[in-house]
Amino acid sequence: MPATMQDSASFAPRMTPDEARRRFSAARVARLATVDATGRPHLVPIVFAVRGDTLYSAVDHKPKRTTALRRLANIAGNPAVSVLVDDYDDERWDRLWWVRADGAARVLDPHSPDSRKGVQLLCDRYAQYRDRPPRGPVLAVVVERWSGWDAAEAP
Repeated sequence: MPATMQDSASFAPRMTPDEARRRFSAARVARLATVDATGRPHLVPIVFAVRGDTLYSAVDHKPKRTTALRRLANIAGNPAVSVLVDDYDDERWDRLWWVRADGAARVLDPHSPDSRKGVQLLCDRYAQYRDRPPRGPVLAVVVERWSGWDAAEAP
């Protein structure tokens, strides 16, 4: 593939998977990317918790147009997802970084032990959930690849 067609990150400084997981886990919000049956991408912000190489997110009480969320249908049809976190400082571009977690997602039954574990991790992480835990489906993403880029490591 010609260099102009490759992902620009392939030429950029990378971070180790352990550092990528550490930064990802410390972030407060991420963007979940799924695709529908026609290959059309769908991107939504999520809150999440990480345990090892699994990240959890849940459908919560925040207002939504419907409970039949596109992300859930997309994952049912194609479990491959990417989840992105980043840190952007408009004043200091030498501090920019991003981390992506690529993996396979599944929608857990809200009453399963895995689901309860995910909800507990979310409640431990976000004060907003402590008095009102998520009751909807829980997503579990088994991360197969942690990758990232850091401007501070640029030559």
